[in-house]
Amino acid sequence: MSTELREEVRQRYAEAAKGGGCCGPSESSGDCCGPSNEISSTWGCGNPTAVAELREGETVLDLGSGGGDDVILSARRVGPHGTAYGVDMTDEMLALAQRNARAAGVRNVHFLRGEIEDVPLPAESVDVVISNCVINLSTDKPAVLREIYRVLRPGGRIGISDVVAEDRVAPEERAERGSYVGCIAGALSKGEYEQGLREAGFADVSVEFTYEAADGIHGAIVKAVKPRT
Repeated sequence: MSTELREEVRQRYAEAAKGGGCCGPSESSGDCCGPSNEISSTWGCGNPTAVAELREGETVLDLGSGGGDDVILSARRVGPHGTAYGVDMTDEMLALAQRNARAAGVRNVHFLRGEIEDVPLPAESVDVVISNCVINLSTDKPAVLREIYRVLRPGGRIGISDVVAEDRVAPEERAERGSYVGCIAGALSKGEYEQGLREAGFADVSVEFTYEAADGIHGAIVKAVKPRT
């Protein structure tokens, strides 16, 4: 089933790269993805580049980078002495991201083909990991959180925008409220997200709801820090 879901997600994003939508429409809530940042025609549910409070000279990684909008914004914020990476499993999105980066005139960006459960970067190689409405689409979220921890340097942090359920909403109820590719059925609950991050090794974990996408389902800001020791 996980392989079938992964392929369904890949196909949806391949269509999105050609001009379709991203997550939605779901059965109950319409398009779960709201406006996310200064660049138009983006796909996401928040503004992870602002959440992460990027600083000059940092190395940032965007998981599920799609058309590259958040990578381009990150590259501008970290400046010429910083680096922004994007990882995506969809060839069509990677091609779109490359075109967008060329059009934006940014040079400190690198787009890598890969899965967010197996990031093609060395351990302790980035300062910040961001993601925009993507982790909910993974079929192996513990692996994603472990990979985030692995690639972060000690003291590194995450700034993630994602779709998250209230703890009262059971997995089967999430599926009733929307599809997996619609960003609803695969959403973790707040408690599950917090527990998963702590089990991966993170500290200073917080999951804050920002808007309601469906009954008991919210856009959320997720933050955490990799301890220095």
